[in-house]
Amino acid sequence: MKLKTTQVKLTLYISIFFVLLYNVTFFKKVLSVYNLTLINILFITSLSIVLVCVINILINIFRSKIYFKHLIVILFLVSSILSYVMDNFGVVVDQTMLLNVESSDYQEMLDLFHVRPILYFLLLGVLPSVLIYKIQILHNSAKVEFLSRIKSIGSSLIIAILLIFSFSKFYASFFREHKPIRYYTNPTHFIFAAGKYVSSLLMNPITSIAKVGTDAVIPTDDVDRELIILVVGETARSDRFSLNGYSKETNPLLKKEEIVSFPNVLSCGTSTAVSVPCMFSKFGRDNYSDEKAKSHENLLDILTHTKEVNVLWRDNNSDSKGVAVRGHYEDYKSPTLNTSCDVECRDEGMLVGLKEYIKSKPTGDIFIVLHQMGNHGPAYYKRYPKEFEKFKPTCQTNALEKCTNEEIGNTYDNAILYTDYFLTQVIKLLKEHSNKFETAMVYVSDHGESLGENGIYLHGLPYFMAPIEQIKVPLIMWFGGELREDMDFNLLKQRKSNNYSHDNIFHTMLGLMEVEVSEYNEKLDILHGVSEHSE
Repeated sequence: MKLKTTQVKLTLYISIFFVLLYNVTFFKKVLSVYNLTLINILFITSLSIVLVCVINILINIFRSKIYFKHLIVILFLVSSILSYVMDNFGVVVDQTMLLNVESSDYQEMLDLFHVRPILYFLLLGVLPSVLIYKIQILHNSAKVEFLSRIKSIGSSLIIAILLIFSFSKFYASFFREHKPIRYYTNPTHFIFAAGKYVSSLLMNPITSIAKVGTDAVIPTDDVDRELIILVVGETARSDRFSLNGYSKETNPLLKKEEIVSFPNVLSCGTSTAVSVPCMFSKFGRDNYSDEKAKSHENLLDILTHTKEVNVLWRDNNSDSKGVAVRGHYEDYKSPTLNTSCDVECRDEGMLVGLKEYIKSKPTGDIFIVLHQMGNHGPAYYKRYPKEFEKFKPTCQTNALEKCTNEEIGNTYDNAILYTDYFLTQVIKLLKEHSNKFETAMVYVSDHGESLGENGIYLHGLPYFMAPIEQIKVPLIMWFGGELREDMDFNLLKQRKSNNYSHDNIFHTMLGLMEVEVSEYNEKLDILHGVSEHSE
């Protein structure tokens, strides 16, 4: 016998269904704040009803006789994936996360999939969708349907308002002091985030690129050639570097080099899609937006404006996130260019052929960016060759819920160990050219990573609620040859514990490359007053 019901009743049933099965993480967060006293139980019950009302209102606003079932199926399918991500990683899906998804490649997406997300998708996405299509919806006249919609929205609004006023002290505290918890409501927060994301694309289309730093020049008295390599790390945490005091020896090779490691550096964002374009832009974190980054030239453009700097971007990550779209870009994510590939292409493959590239540039300075795969999760075990598996036991799966935090941490640390090796290979290359160039390597990660602290994994939480593990990143500098000799290295070491951020990268690179340009701010140049370049 086929089930029959009206749209308004089905919408209410679906709203209740969403609250009961798709908001596990939300209620876990609520219960972590409110103990199960009688008054708190009543408040949590009211919170559940208010959420049902909000979902009911949203669906009623958008429902239609023509596409109602299609709308609900989309919500089920999307919400099943959202539930998996939030339940297993503590990740919030907001406007920035949607930007991350849009800018990710298929390999990054595959790293997130295994048996558990498929089960979520089948049980919470496909199964209820099939049931929805089996239900026969009884349709009334347009007038009756309109009035029923208004009644449903109105009654939901009244019930929600009455409950909020009844527990006004609780709700005032909840919205003021526990604002991050509401980011876990499913699918309401996603609907709001998707709306903001789509509206930003439609309301602010990028039609032109604003010129930046067109007055950039290399001083005529700068007769030495610079060879600077900026290594952009991926998902590396400052506190997992033994150079910064970590108990495990994750930097056995770098500690033998004359480097300076800065332990107190904050990222611009909690994702690659935000942090990478941000650190190359003239806008600091407080003034940064995706729209500004896409509509303005960046550091690479300024260097190109000098007409005396050869700029190269090599990428073993998904891409440059728009930074190198107007420059010389090489994709090392596949064996087409990268000759060092096994289960995946290795970061060290980006060094192959660099000697030839440098030799092919007989004049001008050289600025090279190497964008690592680094510690990209959750498949940390893929991020390093087997010979770097020093810390055991490890987590040999992308299903982090199957591993202990110790196993996850060990695997993550092995990837740091490989980055340690990679950076020393970069330094080795620079040493070989220090007789002809003023050489330097700067390494900075785009963002950090949660490894199970407080039940949170991966990265991408909204900045205001992100734990320190996701925003505190390593910054390492090495200087060779004449550049090292012209530097007050002791003064730089005294500065290493100062508080810095990605805001400093743009200006420090301009100073290091000795570029004179109006966009340069010496106060944000870490090397100002330390190196003759920055005087």
